[in-house]
Amino acid sequence: MPTVVITPEVMRDPEAPYARLLREAGFEVRYPKKVLYGPGAVGSDEMIEELRGADAVIASAEHYTPRVLDALPELRVVARAGVGYDAVDVPACTARNVVVTITPTSNHAAVAELALALLFAVAKSMVAGDASLRAGRWPRESTMPIRGKTLGILGLGRIGRSMATRSQALGMKVIATEQFPDRKFVAEHGIELVDFPTLLAQSDIVSLHCPLTDETRNIMNADAFARMKPGSVFINTARGKLVVEADLIAALRSGHLRGAGLDVFEEEPPSRDNPLFALDNVVASPHIAGCDEMSLVGMGVEAAQCIVTLSRGEWPEGAVVNAELKPTWKW
Repeated sequence: MPTVVITPEVMRDPEAPYARLLREAGFEVRYPKKVLYGPGAVGSDEMIEELRGADAVIASAEHYTPRVLDALPELRVVARAGVGYDAVDVPACTARNVVVTITPTSNHAAVAELALALLFAVAKSMVAGDASLRAGRWPRESTMPIRGKTLGILGLGRIGRSMATRSQALGMKVIATEQFPDRKFVAEHGIELVDFPTLLAQSDIVSLHCPLTDETRNIMNADAFARMKPGSVFINTARGKLVVEADLIAALRSGHLRGAGLDVFEEEPPSRDNPLFALDNVVASPHIAGCDEMSLVGMGVEAAQCIVTLSRGEWPEGAVVNAELKPTWKW
């Protein structure tokens, strides 16, 4: 019987719809005994032992390196529960005939909701106000309005588009930088496409929704933060390595930026003494943007369906990262 290992800790429910879907398709479903990603995560040797014998995995953000892949010759599919796949060495997978899939339709709304939650928390000083009130103080300082502000979105894919429509409903003007824009969506929603320097200069809020690539790595650096409006807000729910964290800290400390809302960090998990956590104008969450109750089920089902579809000799169009394998790939 072929085996699927489901690695995300928050998806280890044997009665979840995605687990049932796999079992009904003839797969054995297994779960690691140890943590493969995040605090307390095991090293690659123990990760290999946890995955040994698997034909497919529904993967979290654990790293699939050439060494790991070489030790798992039975592995046919790495199905990421999410849209980011920077922890997967895709060329190494392709060279070993391992299909890599993502779940492009499941978590975009959840990420947009959390990005907006971070924006509200920063703009309305929610965390600082809560702490002051609990300490017996009664702060009455004015807060930043959301309505009428310009939101600059870097990356207008599914998540960026979800962020755009929700932000417009709140009365914000939306501008965006996107290399391959959906022209119909842009026209229907009256979004102005601009280059990156213009986005930085015109936005009251800059929100990142682009993938981590060689071109986007460290795109938010000292120069980029200096180009942002004084008193503007920075939101990142995409990837931590899009940002030079030391440069962000400097911009926040100087007061050039009003604040930042962060769900992702340069190193994850971040150390408890990360200087960001000493700043009152930072609101942080532990890389949970795509993981609300609804999106977790959706990602699990979508990832499981990719595995089932591939096992039947069919191709899950739009979900495969290394689609060049299609002409010759077999289960």
